[in-house]
Amino acid sequence: MASILKLLALFCFTCLMLCCCAVANYDPNDCNQSIGNRFEAWMAKYNRTYRDEGEKWRRFEIFKENVDFIDAFNQGGVQSYALAVNQFADLTNKEFVSTYTGAKPSNISRLSPPSAPSPPPMRYANARGPPRSVDWRDRGAVIDVKDQGPCGSCWAFATVATIEGIIKIKGNKLISLSEQELVDCSTIVNYGCNGGFVDRAYDFVIQNGGLNTENGYPYKAVQGFCDYGNLLFRAASISNFHYVSPNSERELKKAVARQPVSIYVEAGPYWQFYSKGVFKGPCGTALNHAIAIVGYGEDDTGTKYWIGKNSWSSWWGDDGYIFLERNIEAKEGRCGLAMEPMYPVV
Repeated sequence: MASILKLLALFCFTCLMLCCCAVANYDPNDCNQSIGNRFEAWMAKYNRTYRDEGEKWRRFEIFKENVDFIDAFNQGGVQSYALAVNQFADLTNKEFVSTYTGAKPSNISRLSPPSAPSPPPMRYANARGPPRSVDWRDRGAVIDVKDQGPCGSCWAFATVATIEGIIKIKGNKLISLSEQELVDCSTIVNYGCNGGFVDRAYDFVIQNGGLNTENGYPYKAVQGFCDYGNLLFRAASISNFHYVSPNSERELKKAVARQPVSIYVEAGPYWQFYSKGVFKGPCGTALNHAIAIVGYGEDDTGTKYWIGKNSWSSWWGDDGYIFLERNIEAKEGRCGLAMEPMYPVV
């Protein structure tokens, strides 16, 4: 009898494992699969668990709405870009924006004077003849895409990406620098995981005399107390930062031709699920997210684009990047990208 029970248990376990493997082999983006199979496959891919069946059911309903939105967009005719079921598929857009954005327009931070002298006018304003295309990734000036996690620290990641870039461009070693130092220690006007200002982050780096490395002050995706011991080690420093002339993609191009540049954008529902291609909206100019522009170019159809380095991991977008339409009619640029660009100076 005991041997029969053991065989039965083994049989049930084998069936369970086969079912799990079958679900895991489904593609969450395969619209030919049932929504239930897509959800289970998505949970397996992103290692998602829930505290109880009620929470799982609520997240499934949100997932289903998001999948309908993604499938309808992708099947809605010829598009310049595609959406995909990614790690944010069980979040409403309100939840997504409140958790994964967090940038604040710099003009708000200027209501109180910065501790450093006001940045001088853009030093590249008179530059002529920027090249047809630039990609600082190909020139070894861009660290692999990082992940800010469920923390509104995009402002810190955009700041650090541009500092890492200019340090390399100036002939130094490419070093991964610490976003956590900014989250924990740049607390005058900035608010850690509740958002912040890129210009105030640059100001902190200037006043502190530099930033620690990522290894020296590792990222935790939560705001903690400033570690003053780690604060004393400075792997890279800047002397100032400059604002690019606002609302001018022409001036932005001159700056990006010489180094990565921080920008603000409005990141909404289409950003949440962006996958590949040249993003042409829809989006507005209610700036809420910060990324780094690390190049620009033109695709085979003649569509011009900016190369945006995001901080939502390589699972998101085109291996962590977004290609934003360039040289549009609106002076603010796509999603407001030309409204408040800025970059560090060594």
